[in-house]
Amino acid sequence: MERFQDLDIYIEKYGQKLIDFLPSVIGSLLMLLIGLWIIKMINRFIKKFFDKTEYDPTLENFIASLIRWGLKIVLFVLVVTQLGVESASLITIIGAAGLAIGLALQGSLSNFAGGVLILLLKPFKVGDFISAQGVDGTVKEISIFNTKLNTVGNQLAIMPNGKLSNENIINFTEEGIRRESLTFGIGYGDDIKKAKDILLNLVSEQETVLKIEDKMPIVAVIELGDSSVNLMVRYWANNDDFWKLRWLILEEGKTRLEAAGISIPFPQRDVHHFNLETLKK
Repeated sequence: MERFQDLDIYIEKYGQKLIDFLPSVIGSLLMLLIGLWIIKMINRFIKKFFDKTEYDPTLENFIASLIRWGLKIVLFVLVVTQLGVESASLITIIGAAGLAIGLALQGSLSNFAGGVLILLLKPFKVGDFISAQGVDGTVKEISIFNTKLNTVGNQLAIMPNGKLSNENIINFTEEGIRRESLTFGIGYGDDIKKAKDILLNLVSEQETVLKIEDKMPIVAVIELGDSSVNLMVRYWANNDDFWKLRWLILEEGKTRLEAAGISIPFPQRDVHHFNLETLKK
């Protein structure tokens, strides 16, 4: 009989607590459902916004995911607080967990931050030819943590965004045109004016060399070297024509100079031999 009395006491005691707690549970469930619906609507709005703008797809996905997970964390805190858990304690626990994760993933977070900066500031985009960290190549993919380049030799170079965002980057594609400076050495006894005319005519004959305003091709003496007079050939070209022009002018320039009797010297050194026995006498 006493057992039944004790059972009645427990049922009455904890049943009353369950009844008192039930509104909080119902309120939390309603808050969760309404919150998830609001987050879904916000995500749709963000998607429509990005569809109307020209952002990088990687950046769009990152921002959308960041907003989505941020809202879900806020909703989680609100729901748990509604159930009676102190928000200050919960925020402290989340902050401590975030700090521990941040320390453990310090290198990855550096790459993550670098990726965000690259996607926001856009120093380069997919398809650009860049030079960075001693690597030249065409940008194949930009992700949050790293950037992939296809090198001239068709190797895949994977570069961490942390270092990439903090070092010098040369973007050869951004301006659309490039200036080349080639050097030809001729002998000191050769006719400088004749050599300049040959090289200038060669460059001017090329249809893909730009001939506009202050970007006209020029040939000038750049240096009086140890064994040669060095001529600089400078011209502008579109990126698509740059390498073909470079190779053609180097080869054809040498051929025409030689055909005109102009020498292309190489470094030389005079060696004088002395007979020590003769010198002693």
